[in-house]
Amino acid sequence: MTAATTRTRVQTIVNTQAEISKGAAVAMASTGALVGLWAFASLASAMVLTGGPIALAKAWLGAVIGM
Repeated sequence: MTAATTRTRVQTIVNTQAEISKGAAVAMASTGALVGLWAFASLASAMVLTGGPIALAKAWLGAVIGM
């Protein structure tokens, strides 16, 4: 009796370009979300410090015009 040997070759093809693109998309979305949250927090704190949205608009306009 002879022993029969069987060889199995497993080959995995990974599309690295797609994985890099997914990683880049997640990184950009995360960065955008952080910037948006920071902007909202800054605007909210500015409104609290100036006394409301109308006072904030007047202060912003005064800063832009130079008054």
